[in-house]
Amino acid sequence: MSRRPPALLFTVVALASCLLGYWWLVPDEEQGQPLAELQQWETELFRPQFDERLTVTQLNQFLPRAELWLQPRMDGPHLLLRGEREGWRVEGELALSDTQRASLAEVSGVRPNDPEQPQSAEMLAQLAGQRVEALNLSPRHTVMATALSASLGEARLRLQLSEGEAWVYPQQGLTAHIRDERVQLLRIVPKRLLQR
Repeated sequence: MSRRPPALLFTVVALASCLLGYWWLVPDEEQGQPLAELQQWETELFRPQFDERLTVTQLNQFLPRAELWLQPRMDGPHLLLRGEREGWRVEGELALSDTQRASLAEVSGVRPNDPEQPQSAEMLAQLAGQRVEALNLSPRHTVMATALSASLGEARLRLQLSEGEAWVYPQQGLTAHIRDERVQLLRIVPKRLLQR
């Protein structure tokens, strides 16, 4: 009389097969692999921004074919340097005083509801030494929240938003907007704004 293997053995084998298949088929970022580009950019981009040393020249060198844009707002016009790098859209907002904003509004003639305007390469060259106030990075590809955790560790603070969560890393001056377990936006600001 032959014995049949117990059903539990079949269940274990089936479960192991499914897990192995998932491990092979799911992309690296979904398995929580560190994001190589973030680790590389820590020194050349994030740390200088955190320490308030990042200038237009440095960001312009980091971003091939960067463009300067004037963005009208209620508090006066803002200047944004935009470009792409390794599948990420990068936008740096220039640090401007109230006086500089007022002067820029007068020279450009923009009003708060006007559309954004591209600025000349000559103006970009004139602003070479200007400091960058904040950086926004948004991925053009899927970046899982687990990959961010693998790169930066666990967030010190998690805040519930109307859509998703904000993960705050004050030690890097970084806040991540997470929605549906995917990274939507990274924002890097000087340490004085997050370490209070």
